[in-house]
Amino acid sequence: MRRNEFIKYLGLTGVGFSVLPTITQCKAAEKPLFFKLSLAQWSIHKMIREDNVSPYAFAGLASKWGFTGLEYVSQLYKDVTEAEDGEAAIAAFVAKSKSEAEKHGMQNVLIMIDNEGYLSTGDAQEREQAIAKHMRWVKAAAAIGCQAVRVNLSGAENQEEWLTQSVAGLSNLAQQAADYNINVIVENHGGFSSNPNLLMQVIDTINLPNCGTLPDFGNFCLESDWGGINSDCPNVYPIYQGVEQMLPKAFAVSAKAYEFDSQGNESRIDFGKMMQLVKAAGYTGFVGVEYEGKKLSEEEGIQATKKLLERVGRL
Repeated sequence: MRRNEFIKYLGLTGVGFSVLPTITQCKAAEKPLFFKLSLAQWSIHKMIREDNVSPYAFAGLASKWGFTGLEYVSQLYKDVTEAEDGEAAIAAFVAKSKSEAEKHGMQNVLIMIDNEGYLSTGDAQEREQAIAKHMRWVKAAAAIGCQAVRVNLSGAENQEEWLTQSVAGLSNLAQQAADYNINVIVENHGGFSSNPNLLMQVIDTINLPNCGTLPDFGNFCLESDWGGINSDCPNVYPIYQGVEQMLPKAFAVSAKAYEFDSQGNESRIDFGKMMQLVKAAGYTGFVGVEYEGKKLSEEEGIQATKKLLERVGRL
């Protein structure tokens, strides 16, 4: 081989080797996620409450940001929660939400129900009223094609009473929701519900096929009404253990994020470790992005959380 041909050969080889990492990276990037991505509407609650963005813009925004599933939050629809004619208002919600989802090619996943009464109260009449209020959202969820409603388990302040009344209230609601093919799922959302030892005792006692959980990566503060670990909580349940305990009965997963470091990782929660737990449990459904940070705008936080999930979801 002539000297100039040899040099040319070496140059081509060098180029070949230099592009190998790029090819490998591209192949890794093309590896499909083992889950689907949904957006929790709470991630845009400031846009809705402070910037006057319509909650019915949810489907369009989620589609623009690259999501395929929608997780609605009932309390963000004041046209329903503050309406004098509740039936007409919920019917309008159904029509608008279904239309917007179809227009943007989105899948309606679930409705998160808030402020509709205590399912774990010891007052039987109050509990029945709460179940009735939840049922209008169950019917709405069925009408727009959701698979589930997320509920909160709160009311009783004594642990034993909470266990007893949670079984009573949740089982009643789940039995009624079964008629509409809707799953009733409980999020770890503060108080006793953020203790998976207690929560799973309730779920396992009920033992209904449409009654399960929505494990949230961050809601494990046992001293908080809503359970967030973004503040200095003095009593936090081990978050990875908690998610692992809840996954066997999970119908959805909430990827809560607060803040990010310079590498794009969540600063309090190891998303790689969390998603390995999710994968090991055999879960392949929707994972919802729920950004609750303060340093980024809601859109920036949503995109940062999504990007992180897409990265660790392909490892």
